[in-house]
Amino acid sequence: MSLRLIFMGTPEFSVPTLRALHDAGHDIAAVYTRALKPGGRRGLALQPTPVEQEARRLGLPVLTPNTLKTAEALATFRSHDADAAVVVAYGMILPQAILDAPKRGCYNLHASLLPRWRGAAPLNRAIMAGDAETGVMVMKMDVGLDTGDIAMAERIAISDATTVSGLHDALARIGADLMVRAMAALERDALQLTRQPEAGVTYAAKIEKAEAHIDWDRPAREVLRHIHGLSPFPGAWSEVPIDGAPARLKILRVEPAVGAGAPGTVLDDHLAVACGAGAVRILELQRAGKAPMQSADLLRGTPLKAGARFA
Repeated sequence: MSLRLIFMGTPEFSVPTLRALHDAGHDIAAVYTRALKPGGRRGLALQPTPVEQEARRLGLPVLTPNTLKTAEALATFRSHDADAAVVVAYGMILPQAILDAPKRGCYNLHASLLPRWRGAAPLNRAIMAGDAETGVMVMKMDVGLDTGDIAMAERIAISDATTVSGLHDALARIGADLMVRAMAALERDALQLTRQPEAGVTYAAKIEKAEAHIDWDRPAREVLRHIHGLSPFPGAWSEVPIDGAPARLKILRVEPAVGAGAPGTVLDDHLAVACGAGAVRILELQRAGKAPMQSADLLRGTPLKAGARFA
């Protein structure tokens, strides 16, 4: 037995779930993803999303509607005659008529432990807030913002060494397995749903550009979590004088360090930087227009001596 599914997703995070459902033998009637976008530089051809690339590799039909709110879009969606829809970071709001179309509903893979971190940037916010753990949940969707009933969950620890990149990759793998198990339970009519608690609701607002600037006045652990919660994208940044001119550096990875001083001050020749309380040591960074590098590689060609000041 298998389910007839519609898959809806867009970024790399969604790809493992699409692949896992296909490999589990489900009949994927259609794959919905966002429309083509420019490749990043002017003049480049439009680039298919990671989900579209994977769907075409698997030989699955792909749809890229600009809206799901028209009668035509609803008719097309209904024509797939799906048992369920699986939604993983699709990037478009599903209206009630779409949610009601599959026989057994629409199921979302959300990267948090709901009701904590509903919304757009749950991975970033969990790290930046200093959370000790997060996870992924399969939720039966309703029209609210991540308010649907929970079916299944998996947890993962967050350490001070965790970056959003590493957390993203781990939860993509865990989430794919979780959704396969959830669809297997749905197929057996054994998927149990639990209403989200009313207490503990928080919202993971979209990351704004202004948030990426590092505030060295904050305690060292908050600085560390801020940096790791934005690594590698959009990347927390600070400016420091190099060759007599301010240079913007993205700081990608740090660790706790011993030392104290005026916030933002380089404390030694190995890039320990003072914070409002304590210090962090920069391990990995990126200059504008350059590839990420280890701090030791930067220091070989660009000495940043004790007393230099990040701002």
